[in-house]
Amino acid sequence: MLRIIDDRTGEPVDAAPARRGLTRVEAHVPGYDPSALRVLLVADVLVRALELGGTPVWALLTGEREQAELRAGAAALGIRPFEDRRDVGPGWGEAQVVHVVREGGAKPDGVRIAVAPVEQAADIPEDADPAAVRLALLSTRRGLPVRLDAAALSEAHETLVHWRRSVAAWARHPSRPVPDEVRGQLRAAWEDDLNVPDVLRTLRWVEASQVPEGARFETYAYADRLLGLELTRDLGAPE
Repeated sequence: MLRIIDDRTGEPVDAAPARRGLTRVEAHVPGYDPSALRVLLVADVLVRALELGGTPVWALLTGEREQAELRAGAAALGIRPFEDRRDVGPGWGEAQVVHVVREGGAKPDGVRIAVAPVEQAADIPEDADPAAVRLALLSTRRGLPVRLDAAALSEAHETLVHWRRSVAAWARHPSRPVPDEVRGQLRAAWEDDLNVPDVLRTLRWVEASQVPEGARFETYAYADRLLGLELTRDLGAPE
């Protein structure tokens, strides 16, 4: 069961209702900037984690301004579309509502996930790989500030290139199921307050382990349903 730290109390709560009813995930951002995109990214990962657990989810965006820029920036990072909160009427009957907010920002009623800010350095190139930006943001727990600079993005880009090539190579071997131990480690990580850095550490361990190549492929493909990094993108590409 996915549990998250409620910013109101500092205590863990279930992110999904026990009876598996609809959960509404609502992202709150005042405008467009890197910190706002991180809020949307955390909301996106929360939606993915809930869906992997079998919970139906409805994702909404509450933004005060620059909605077009927000949606374009989110799409570039592989964040799935959110419905506009202004278009929603009352009485939809969801069993749970989880609000994702910027640290120190909006304080709506209900369970709240707070996301720490992003500091963006001036040396980031304009053509920075959006997938590398996504990985760089996912590599730090959501409650800790992130500094995005050219070095961090270069490291994330190199990791993505390496993993995508490895996944494509492993796909040429007979498929094997994700080992139960590995699946358990992955789920335990993301169900512990969306601990995505531990998911990434598990993937690095799998790569260096004696897990068969076919099982490594299935492991990375399974984890990417949460990460959204297109790790299988190079399948079928020339060696």
